[in-house]
Amino acid sequence: MQLRTRSWNRFTPTRKHLWFATLEGAPATIITTLLNGPFLTGYLLYLGATSSEVGLVLAMTTIVNVGQILMAYLMQKWSNRKLLILIFGSMHRILWACTGLIPFVLERDLWIPAYVVLYTLAFLSNSFAGVVWSTLMADMVPASVRARHFGIRNMLLNALGSLCLFMGGQILDHYGNETGFPILYSIVGVAVVCNVLGYTLYPNPSFQQSEDTKLMPMLTRPFKDRTYIRATAFLALWLFMQGISVPLFSYVMLKPLQVSYQTISILTVLQTAVMMMSFYVWGNLNARWSNRQLLFWTLPILSLSCMLWGLLAWLPVLPVLIIVHMCLGAGTGGFNQLAFNFIIGDTPRGERPMFIAMYSTLTGFAAFLGPLLGGRMYGWAERMPLWVQQYGISSGMGLIMLLLAVSLGRRVLLDKAPKTPTGPDAM
Repeated sequence: MQLRTRSWNRFTPTRKHLWFATLEGAPATIITTLLNGPFLTGYLLYLGATSSEVGLVLAMTTIVNVGQILMAYLMQKWSNRKLLILIFGSMHRILWACTGLIPFVLERDLWIPAYVVLYTLAFLSNSFAGVVWSTLMADMVPASVRARHFGIRNMLLNALGSLCLFMGGQILDHYGNETGFPILYSIVGVAVVCNVLGYTLYPNPSFQQSEDTKLMPMLTRPFKDRTYIRATAFLALWLFMQGISVPLFSYVMLKPLQVSYQTISILTVLQTAVMMMSFYVWGNLNARWSNRQLLFWTLPILSLSCMLWGLLAWLPVLPVLIIVHMCLGAGTGGFNQLAFNFIIGDTPRGERPMFIAMYSTLTGFAAFLGPLLGGRMYGWAERMPLWVQQYGISSGMGLIMLLLAVSLGRRVLLDKAPKTPTGPDAM
């Protein structure tokens, strides 16, 4: 025990804080895995949701990001970031976990409205915490190791997520919805307590405030950065197009294709495993190539994950879904990691909260509209031949996304993109 204590004491404060951030991510991963993805769609269908209502709920996580603008401004007055994360991060976890109580305390007619309200409030709190957490990570993680650190951290946490996905699918298939979902929510309840305690481990480094003290100058500053705003506008358009199809993959598998929870959980584990490996690969590539350059490389992979649904016209369901989820894992892993590195690394430190908030707001609004339109499209497709729901919408959107990537995406993201990371922190 004494030897372990001495070894721990040899860690620099920075290394300890990075370990704390990774440990806090473990219960957060359990919560997100068991309440999101196929389990979220399955729970909504269990509560009686339609395809449009599923699309609405999936979209709420992004539209509430507009709240980050308010938080970016308030951070100039409330600079205690550890306290802000503890308050709003805890509210997100607790409110989301409370959706498991809906069937036990409310009449059936109120199930979906209650879920929408709780879910919206939870992710509004999460949007407040998100901008604070992003700026804290930017200050905690040295730029020289940022890409590698987040690659390894995401790899470890997604390994845990894969295990949770497999176990969650087994529980639902074995016990059914009425017993299975209460078991999942019980596990989530324990993870929420651990997650809230994990927030107390974070450091509270000094916060560099903006040069501007008024809201309007702070709001307009990101629009003066031509490279940033062009890339952000394109990524917002991209997420709108992607949102029409990708968030509804689970809906297609559960309803039109009638795939079991166990199979979906295994497919999602496969997707997460590929994503986990891709984090490490993209992190190493990011040491040589810029965030924008690598972001462009992820776009054809994401397009392919949608286009490959068209193979259902000739091949059995399972092989096609395996290939689709592998492509989605590789593309999503790179896109999410590189987009995060873009907003915390390619932006000025003092103005970073508003840059992050503006990115989240623009991309969030676009990603909100995408699933809404996608849910409507699947509702309209119920009156069409079954193949339109099974693969027509997804493969058609994939083709449009590919054309968007090689045309507009190439001009925006590869416009004078450096071969090595630049930005204010790349030193």
